[in-house]
Parts: sequence; structure tokens; C-alpha cells
Amino acid sequence: MPLFLSIIIPCFNEEARIGSTLEAIGRFLGEQEYETEIIVVDNGSIDRSREIIRQFEGRVTNLRLLERHSHGKGYAVREGMVNASGKYRLFTDADNSTDIKQLPQLLSFARAGFDVVIGSRKITGSEIISPQPPLRIFLGNLFQWIVRLLIPLEIADTQDGFKLFSQRAAEKIFRHQTSFYWAFDVEILALAKRFGFRIKEVPIVWVNDERSGMNFKGMIRMFFEVLLIRIHLWTWDYRS
Repeated sequence: MPLFLSIIIPCFNEEARIGSTLEAIGRFLGEQEYETEIIVVDNGSIDRSREIIRQFEGRVTNLRLLERHSHGKGYAVREGMVNASGKYRLFTDADNSTDIKQLPQLLSFARAGFDVVIGSRKITGSEIISPQPPLRIFLGNLFQWIVRLLIPLEIADTQDGFKLFSQRAAEKIFRHQTSFYWAFDVEILALAKRFGFRIKEVPIVWVNDERSGMNFKGMIRMFFEVLLIRIHLWTWDYRS
């Protein structure tokens, strides 16, 4: 029988934040009755991230560290998802910008039959405690406009790093994933829609961490990644 819940945390040079995030998640999970695991996928960090994670292996129940080379956040998320055992599988960011205490509302929709439940900063009921700088907001809005133009998903916020998948959806979607960098969220949601999974977007409370960012160069790369996803969808390359 699978575990009830797997939590996947992609990590790259997060020595300043990963410890507090693991403390918060471990404390929350310790209050739950269901069986869980935490999988931290270190994506080639060159700081003390792995050392700090190992210090928590004896303090947080069922914590595992997967060490991988640096192939992008999307690659780390996929590695966590395909190595997880949970009936439900959540990936969340190492900066804990979406507090783990918001997980129950996602689980409630998953239990009601939705295959993919995602946190959103852009729908009614969401709350942003610390907003991003104006340039980040502009780039984010521009990216969402590009996504709506090329890949109509009917989703207001594709990029928030707090997404929950059923075991069935995770094993189907991430097996076909090809985008491992900036636009991987768009691809996995496009695949979810293509495969007919039920998707639910729920409002969250979100806190911006100024140490997380995206530059204009990253924005250009995201555009070409989204364009490639559009081509894959047109040609149905995902079948292979």
C-alpha cells in the first residue's frame, strides 16, 4: 500500500532557507495522522544545502535526500515525483513561500476527485503578504500572457510552486515531461489537460522572498520553452 502523502522539495543552493523549511514541514506533518514522506531533491548545489538536509534526516520522519546533477528545477521535481510512493504527491518550494499549513485545502479537493490541485496567487480569495518588485510583476504578467496566447489552459497562475497530484496523475504526467527549466509548470499542466485529468485552482496566502528571482534572460528562455511545448502539443510528440 502506498503512503498517503509525499512532499517533494526541489533544492539548489538553498543553505539559507532549507533548514527552516524542513523544520516547518516536519512540525506540520508531525501533527497529522496519515503516513508521509519528504523527498528533497538536491539539484547540484555547491553550497552547504546537502549537509544541512542530512542534519535533518534523524529529526524529520521519513526524510530522504536525492542527489542529482543540475538540470533545472523541473528535473528535480520530476525526480522526486517518480521516486515518491504517496497516494498524493505535493511539490513545494524550498523558500516556503506558500506555507505548508495550506495543504489541507488542496487535499480536500483531491479527496473530492480532482487529479491536480494547484495553489494560485491570482484568483479571488488569494492573498499576497509581501508583493514582488514591479519588474518581477511585469515579467510574470507578460509570461502569463504568452502562455494564454500559445497554450490556453484557463488557469490564472501556472507558476506558483505549490501543486498537488494524485498518484495516477503524477505517474502519467511526469513520465512524459520534457521541459526541465523555467516553463516546466506550464508543460505539466498542459499534459494534465491533454490527458483529461481534472484540475482545480485554489487561492493561497503567499509571501514573496526577495532572494528568489527571475531576470529578463530567463524570461526569453521561458518564451522559447513555451513555444517548444506548443510544438510538442501540435505534433503530439508526447506519445513517445
